Amino acid sequence: MRTMQPSNPWKSYRQIATQTAPPGQLVLMLFDGALKSLDCALLGFNLTDIGERNASVHNNLQRASNIIRELNVSLDLAAGGQLAETLRNLYEYFDKRISDSNLKKSPAGIQEIMPMLKGLRDAWYAMLNQQELADVALIPSPNRVPSARFAIA
Repeated sequence: MRTMQPSNPWKSYRQIATQTAPPGQLVLMLFDGALKSLDCALLGFNLTDIGERNASVHNNLQRASNIIRELNVSLDLAAGGQLAETLRNLYEYFDKRISDSNLKKSPAGIQEIMPMLKGLRDAWYAMLNQQELADVALIPSPNRVPSARFAIA
């Protein structure tokens, strides 16, 4: 008879946190996940084994790209106006630079976009802390809420 392995309590906690997070908090978690993945990709460039390096860089950049795409599709352009359009353009640019970095196995694109992504994350965090998100049109509508699957690391 096989015994089941106990589940990872940290992973279970993160899954519950992402499933119950309000949309504004979920967006913050996505920003954090993208930044963490980009950090891990940068660390991957330091690995000496070329196969391990390429796999680490690729996997982490794919994850960051998926998160950026999720942020992009969750935008409500009709309600968000020019700000939502600007964010869409930024997210598309971020995704392009991530893809370039992955294809060329070069950290340049990552290093370029990380400060911009961190600035967006910090601005979102400030808005959450000021309780102003309820009036901001960029909160994903119920049918555009970002997927929690990308917020779980």
